Parts: sequence; C-alpha cells; structure tokens
Amino acid sequence: MHKTWQLQDAKNKFSNLVKIAENEGPQIVTKNGKETVVIISVEEYKKLTKPKANLFEFIQKSPLRGINIDVKRSKNPSRPVRI
Repeated sequence: MHKTWQLQDAKNKFSNLVKIAENEGPQIVTKNGKETVVIISVEEYKKLTKPKANLFEFIQKSPLRGINIDVKRSKNPSRPVRI
C-alpha cells in the first residue's frame, strides 16, 4: 500500500519515509498538490528495471535476425590527419 506525502513532510521525515518505502512499498511525494516522484526500495527498483529477456533471447527475437549484413573491414588506408 502506498501513502502520499507532501514534499515538506517528506523532507522533514525522510528517514521514516525511506523505512516505510522499504517495508510497505512505494511512497508518493507531491509538490504543490501534484504527484511528482515515487520513493521505492532498491529491491523494487531492480524488479522494475530488470531486463525481460537475456541478450541471447533479445537477439533471437530481433526483427533484424536473418538479415545479411556486410561486416567486412575496408582495406583502404586511413585518412590523413592534420596537426
């Protein structure tokens, strides 16, 4: 369950706000009556940002899979560099 905090209260009780976010879940902070930010635990953040698939699965599902791309390196000499 989340609770809504006014910005001033969140600043004054930040340690308490952090404990509640860790134990009870996301906490919403409002500024001028408008929901502005959410305080969440690192555990919750990692769940939200964890990739849905590993790299191999991502590549297998790519719409570019099977397209033949020329990856040969040019044998031309490099361009001159002016100093």
